[in-house]
Amino acid sequence: MSSSPGQFQSAAALYDRYRLSYPDRLIARLVRLAGLKPGDAVLDLGCGTGMLAIAFAKAGMAVTAMDPQSQMLAAAQSAAHAAQVTVALAQGGSHDLAPQMGPFRLVVMGRSFHWMDRGATLAMLDRIVAAGGGVALFHDAHPPVAENGWFKTLCDVQDKYRQAGLSERRGGHRRYEPFLFESAFTQIDGLSVTIRQSLTVDDIVGRALSMSACAPQMLGEAAEEFAASLSSALREVSRDGKFTEVAELVAVLARRPNA
Repeated sequence: MSSSPGQFQSAAALYDRYRLSYPDRLIARLVRLAGLKPGDAVLDLGCGTGMLAIAFAKAGMAVTAMDPQSQMLAAAQSAAHAAQVTVALAQGGSHDLAPQMGPFRLVVMGRSFHWMDRGATLAMLDRIVAAGGGVALFHDAHPPVAENGWFKTLCDVQDKYRQAGLSERRGGHRRYEPFLFESAFTQIDGLSVTIRQSLTVDDIVGRALSMSACAPQMLGEAAEEFAASLSSALREVSRDGKFTEVAELVAVLARRPNA
């Protein structure tokens, strides 16, 4: 991954608490579509705090969770222990992938593919994904509905504090096709689940601080100012500090033709 060392260190404690998780029914649908069976090898590349790794371990897969940040791996290990599942941990990023790894029946990436050299990563995955296997890319999106008006406020405040060099990656994970169609994994299927839930100001501020561009370690002394500015802006939208979120959780499964 091309993220700078330590970039997510301060976000690790916030990530698992405030980031959107992937619904069980989305994981179950992907497992069926990919033809996974209990015991199949799955690699969670850029695993973060282990949301996907744990979900696939609960589904009965033999999961390896890989991330360049030791803090994220420690959080993933704690989460796996709490979930009473076994996950193998490996420290490294996409550039540490090697032909002798695997073979994996499925490689999953949750909100991490856009940080990688995507072409090079897919070329290496072609060497370690088993015949009939695939790559699954996960992300979330906020539909332009009235209840998501707070999301524009979040984005506007983030843009004022966004670190140089990171803004170009904003939204880059939304379109995978240009990279997939240049790879071996050109058979593409999409799955999604839409949820509706309540949020508070603290929930939104916590999620914002878990993101790379506005993580406390990146903002430094401006972190408290950012949190206060976002909180104030949100209070202008809702005086009682209560919001509704409509979010789409998306999985894109890419396989070799005729898989």
